[in-house]
Amino acid sequence: MPNNHYHHLVFGPRTLARQRATGSYTAYGSEMERGDDGPPELSGREISMLTRAFQIHLATVAETGWPYVQYRSGPRGFIHHLGGSRFGFADHHGNSQFASLANIDTDGRVAIFVADFPMRTRLKLYGRAQVIDAATDPDLHAALMTVADGRMTARSERSIVIDIEAFDWNCSRSIVPQYDREYVKELNVAHAEQLRAMQEEIDSLRARLEQ
Repeated sequence: MPNNHYHHLVFGPRTLARQRATGSYTAYGSEMERGDDGPPELSGREISMLTRAFQIHLATVAETGWPYVQYRSGPRGFIHHLGGSRFGFADHHGNSQFASLANIDTDGRVAIFVADFPMRTRLKLYGRAQVIDAATDPDLHAALMTVADGRMTARSERSIVIDIEAFDWNCSRSIVPQYDREYVKELNVAHAEQLRAMQEEIDSLRARLEQ
């Protein structure tokens, strides 16, 4: 039986009414017929999806009540698993609007959208965030500024820590596959090795013919 905390956070009366009208209530809204299960434990699959990501979209609640979404990126591993359902990343210097930071200070509720485009997989997460100045917790900030191949060089003065409350693996049907240079390079390694071996064989055969 799947955890239904996501359903209780996202589906309101009008959502359920539309689901009933279109026949999707059994698949989704019916999960709310029992009490709220509360925040689920994250498995290795969710943890891996976040910590392997190099880009996410982070939505916050603006002081005006409007939703605000921001693109966040970094080298793979810029999002760190801090244990349990807690994740964090260094807040890199941007255009100094400070909209996301102010929104988190006012209302810590956030939503995260992360996609693995080559694998056509996407994950939605809900959580509560907090902004922590580097001076307040320098050790945390230093840890979040590191990735597997070293320390990030981007300017950063604070950390963002998020406690995940709910998540949903979403339908992959509409995802258009996209491939970054690193991924294409990895795919080409095997082909490059095959070409090298074939070229060596050709050179060897040509040398024999010329003898």
